[in-house]
Amino acid sequence: MNRPAHWFSDALFPHGTNEHGPLPALLVMLMVASGLVDAVTFLGLNHVFVANMTGNVVFAGFSVLGQPRHQLWAHLLALAAFAAGAWSEGRVAKKIEEPRRRLFHLTVAHAVLVAAALAVVLLTDEQGTAPTVALIVLLSYGMGMQNAVALRLAVPDLVNITVVTSIVTRLVSQAPEHAWRRRACAIAAMFTGALLGAGLYMMSGMSAPLAADLILLVLIAYVARDLRPRPQPR
Repeated sequence: MNRPAHWFSDALFPHGTNEHGPLPALLVMLMVASGLVDAVTFLGLNHVFVANMTGNVVFAGFSVLGQPRHQLWAHLLALAAFAAGAWSEGRVAKKIEEPRRRLFHLTVAHAVLVAAALAVVLLTDEQGTAPTVALIVLLSYGMGMQNAVALRLAVPDLVNITVVTSIVTRLVSQAPEHAWRRRACAIAAMFTGALLGAGLYMMSGMSAPLAADLILLVLIAYVARDLRPRPQPR
């Protein structure tokens, strides 16, 4: 698994200029996971996003004016849980200084949260307010952690794994050079995740896409376990 990740990451940069090892590939996989889980919660939890907080802010505005398809408490809960996840990444940063090691530990933690969300779905059949609250909190918290650590890793064009607005802007407004590969790949990853999540949800409800998300996170953690700090310039 490490070798394909290295090959894919190298392909996103001009020849010989990838200084990030397999990180770009892992962040692209996280973008797939982001699109997947947002599709699931948007369709299954009454238009709530757990990764794209911009959508929750906009929908919260709709709900204040009485838009019946949106519940203010659900959007605010997702925002709060996402913020708490991002905050917790900062606490982990104090104990694990190397961002690459934090990627492994937080991805494992995220996988545990998704596994718990999958258990909620299987045990409750997605019915009722309590399961909805549990799913929003578990999934938003995990995405907050992952988004924060991706930001710290600072891989060009892949620092934000939850939205592609700025990536689309740079893709069409800046000189393409070699960066277009990363930008186009990031957009395709989010689209692929959303397509996969929606397709699985329409076939079998929330359980199948959450299982797919869990598998993705386990694969990312498996590759990330051996990541080493970048060599420091002398």
